[in-house]
Amino acid sequence: MDKTTAKQNYTPAIVVMFALFFMIAFVTNLAGSMGVVVTNQFGASKALSQLGTLANFIAYACMGIPAGLILRRKGYKFTSLAAVIVGFIGVGIQFLSGYAESFFVYVLGAFVAGFSMCMLNIVVNPMLNTLGGGGNKGNQLIQWGGSCNSIGGTLAPMFVGWLVGGSIENATVAKVAPVMIIAMAIFAIAFAVILFTNIPEPHMETAEEKAARKAGNVAKDPHSPLSFRHFILGAIAIFFYVGIENGIPNTANVYFSGLDWIGPAITGTFIGAYWFCMLLGRLGGGAIGGKISSRNMLMCTSAVAILFIICAIFIPESVTFKLFGSTVPLSLIFLFLCGLCTSIMWGSIFNLSVEGLGKYTAAASGIFMTLVCGGGIIPFFQNLLADKVGSMQSYWLLIICLGYLFFYGFKGSKNVNKDIPVE
Repeated sequence: MDKTTAKQNYTPAIVVMFALFFMIAFVTNLAGSMGVVVTNQFGASKALSQLGTLANFIAYACMGIPAGLILRRKGYKFTSLAAVIVGFIGVGIQFLSGYAESFFVYVLGAFVAGFSMCMLNIVVNPMLNTLGGGGNKGNQLIQWGGSCNSIGGTLAPMFVGWLVGGSIENATVAKVAPVMIIAMAIFAIAFAVILFTNIPEPHMETAEEKAARKAGNVAKDPHSPLSFRHFILGAIAIFFYVGIENGIPNTANVYFSGLDWIGPAITGTFIGAYWFCMLLGRLGGGAIGGKISSRNMLMCTSAVAILFIICAIFIPESVTFKLFGSTVPLSLIFLFLCGLCTSIMWGSIFNLSVEGLGKYTAAASGIFMTLVCGGGIIPFFQNLLADKVGSMQSYWLLIICLGYLFFYGFKGSKNVNKDIPVE
């Protein structure tokens, strides 16, 4: 098959993968943005406001490895169709929670949606690489997909903030229902396009492999990704990183939205700016990634993020300036600028963690998806801390996590298990 034909055949699938990249961040950040809604409509504390995010990410811990097995045994098409259906149901349950006046229903919906996000994460990266034919083209498609992911992350908090308006008393699920309807519509369209699109399945197990597995004739490998110290430390780093990435905007959203002189609309816009900074950072990181090592990029961004957060903690919220006719705390500016730092951390950590893993890389990816649950656990504990010592002081927890990332880049990422055969 020539390249022209391949492009004609796979363009719809590529577009859908871009849309699913968008949805991963959109639905994930919707759970974080809804913290403002549940504090008002359901009377949740700062900690409980993060239960939606916690449920969304705990699903990764439950589904990371099983989703990898489904992909291996059933292929891209089946896994992506299943993920889209689950995502539609999850967002639908969240949509109904406002009318049921039930916080439990909302958390259940976030948990179900989390299963979908985990499955989609495992599908979209290798699928785009496959549809691009691997190599530079495959990598280029993944980078474009990452940009769509950042756009989705930018828009979700903005939409929620704009729909709620200038006062947190207006924050209800019914108010933000249009965002959920849009999400369900995209899932429905994606299902139809994937269903009728021819998708290659180069990584699905063969009939011979399936027969050997069922007969129990697969030799047991004495090693695994967990045999490598730098991978174990990297998996912990991913746990901390995703917690940092979500803890920064989620905590700021709940705190600043609750201040009468700022409100949800302005706060949502600046939280969206955080994710927009991640988009800019990813584009910049892609441009310089071939010249600067992942190790140096991780150390540098971790150190700068620590500096930004310290500035946000110690600058009083009374220090403000006018921007587009609105009064904005300087501390909020330093928090959204952290998006420039968190933007490239995932790629750097992943690159350092799987270096030298060879045949264990695929299994390592499933473990990585499991540890993404930190994106819900750390914001929950941060806001539990916020209920005790205040929202801004709770950011010291993230500084500790960033300190670990700096350590990982500086020393923990060194492969000390080069004696293990990986071919």
